[in-house]
Amino acid sequence: MSSQEQPKQGEAEPRPLKEPALSALSLYPQDWALFLDIDGTLLDLAERPEAIVVPDYLPGTLHALSRQLGGALALVTGRAIEFVDPLFAPFRFPVAGLHGAERRDAGGRLRRAHIPPAFQEMKLIIQREAIAWPGAIVEDKGAAVAVHFRHAPASEAEIGEAMQRHIEEAGPDWNLQRGKMVIEICPAHASKGHAVEAFLAEAPFEGRRPITIGDDVTDETMFAAANRLGGQSVRIGDADGKTLARASIGSPARLRDVLGTLLK
Repeated sequence: MSSQEQPKQGEAEPRPLKEPALSALSLYPQDWALFLDIDGTLLDLAERPEAIVVPDYLPGTLHALSRQLGGALALVTGRAIEFVDPLFAPFRFPVAGLHGAERRDAGGRLRRAHIPPAFQEMKLIIQREAIAWPGAIVEDKGAAVAVHFRHAPASEAEIGEAMQRHIEEAGPDWNLQRGKMVIEICPAHASKGHAVEAFLAEAPFEGRRPITIGDDVTDETMFAAANRLGGQSVRIGDADGKTLARASIGSPARLRDVLGTLLK
């Protein structure tokens, strides 16, 4: 357990850091590839999207684990790639951003999503509409737009109706994603499952079995991919029976500690 996360006086001592779902990463690193969501998985959720905190030790831990896996570690996130890189500097990992709409492979080759003028205009309209939703936060991700309503729960229905209207007007090239206190419009071809499959078709991921770790409904497609391909799927948080994940880890803090114990 890291020094930052020692139990407080009077709390029960956490159980030992033994996670069978991840132990193969240490025992057989040449056979496995690791795919990690960021918000709510590697990092604790924050009140605002830009307020997330990256523990100082985490980038180095991920870099060391990536080297142990021969480079077969990728981040798969709803964030844009340009937002992700500063979080884990000075290291740059293979990453799928915007739920797979953009992707940078292990060789550094980057595929970005196209942003048509009509989508840019739609984002501006949503920004104007958000004035009527006090506390709501509109996050412009480039080729996606998200409305966070953690501080505007009373406006959830109204936000949902507005986003549904916009997705119907946008047409079949766009998809509506719902997550934890957020509704997002992103490219229809994008999914985290497809991103995992694309990585697995390339070196150094090719020929390996995937372990996918996430916390939200947007991670279900990569859970499904891992299950189908003979890998392992892990959900962060309490397993409630509404997930395809076959294992669970209680919190991002616990996951961070477990990842540290896997290093040889």
